[in-house]
Amino acid sequence: MGIDALISRVTDIDPYYRLGRVSRVVGLMIESKGPKASIGDLCKILIGRDHPPVYAEVVGFNDEHVLLMPYTNIHRIAPGCLVESTGRPLAIKVGDALKGRVLNGLGMPMDGGELPADLCEYSTHQPPPNPLDRPRIHSPLTVGIRSIDALLTVGKGQRMGIFAGSGVGKSTTLGMIARNTSADLNVIALIGERGREVLEFIENDLGEEGLRRSVLVVATSDQPALMRIKGALTATAIAEYFRAQGQDVLLMMDSLTRVAMAQREIGLAIGEPPTTKGYTPSVFALLPQLLERAGTSRDGSVTAFYTVLVDGDDLDEPISDAARGILDGHIVLDRRLAEKGQYPAVNILKSISRVMTSIVSKEEREAANRFRNLLAQYEEASDLIQIGAYKAGSSAEIDEAIRFYPSIIRFLKQDVTENVTRDAAVQQLLSEFGRGE
Repeated sequence: MGIDALISRVTDIDPYYRLGRVSRVVGLMIESKGPKASIGDLCKILIGRDHPPVYAEVVGFNDEHVLLMPYTNIHRIAPGCLVESTGRPLAIKVGDALKGRVLNGLGMPMDGGELPADLCEYSTHQPPPNPLDRPRIHSPLTVGIRSIDALLTVGKGQRMGIFAGSGVGKSTTLGMIARNTSADLNVIALIGERGREVLEFIENDLGEEGLRRSVLVVATSDQPALMRIKGALTATAIAEYFRAQGQDVLLMMDSLTRVAMAQREIGLAIGEPPTTKGYTPSVFALLPQLLERAGTSRDGSVTAFYTVLVDGDDLDEPISDAARGILDGHIVLDRRLAEKGQYPAVNILKSISRVMTSIVSKEEREAANRFRNLLAQYEEASDLIQIGAYKAGSSAEIDEAIRFYPSIIRFLKQDVTENVTRDAAVQQLLSEFGRGE
């Protein structure tokens, strides 16, 4: 570098070290007078020599004041604390060494260990792929659950929602998919979970085999709202990084509803007006920005499963309705089926995969349609059948449905330890329901 270039760089340097000062704290929100910063920038609130800084993010402005949302607790913050801007958004460390690790919402290990020094930095805020750069979904991805692989076939790069109330088997279903999938890598985000359930999911649902091929990002319910949002963004960024390496990644997020609730907390704190059921407009702006980042690219794919908590089993509540309009299909876990002991409790008639028709053969499609038709016929007449009011021979379709019903239930039930390949699931579907007798 020549002397003229060095002189130019020196003259461009700002000789002042500009800091802000905390002026007010209200609930989740910290106001400071300065420093110069942009939306999304990472800031450090300096408490003192004896305590580490509190990291916060710029989420808005109020006249001349900067509005900050902290990543951690704010117990030691006082008026006059200095605020330093890093001048850039949060970046995480990514690389192959993340496999088998459990990270927090900021991408740091939760086991007290350190990440290798050779990892590269990657921003958690990435734009969705250009729509014209997204290859069409053309091949199925095995998830290892017979009813999904055969009747709700998922394609590589598809985004699916798992809609269910509490205690219907979402975590168990995600664990089965993580262990049995044909994807190269799992990225699992546990957002807003109870602290007790994290280790249970790792040991009982995921298992040692599943953990080896997974990266977990955990932001529990006791953590600040921004940390929960960052957990979702961090998991998505990790999945995008491995997609750029040419891998087929499976991203699972439990749950999208708690991400929306965290964004609602932030929106209300900075003064957004509440709309439907108290959700602020920024919630419905965040959902497509987050969900559209999954999918195919020219390098690889991110196939995504997002669980959606359904309050009172109401599938039309605001977050469910918004997510269903963005995603490429939905799987409904039915409490009524779970109470009957049918696991996984997938309600086939209320579930759909929007890309299935374009990635399976005509024979598979016809067999799946026949399966649905037989189940629908039985469900429609189930009240009459249960009380003994239906007389055999009254309807040929219902007679056929009654005859096939035991086979239907056997097909839908699957033990949590049973691994069924997609080829085996399709073969069973064709052999039992593929003949239009």
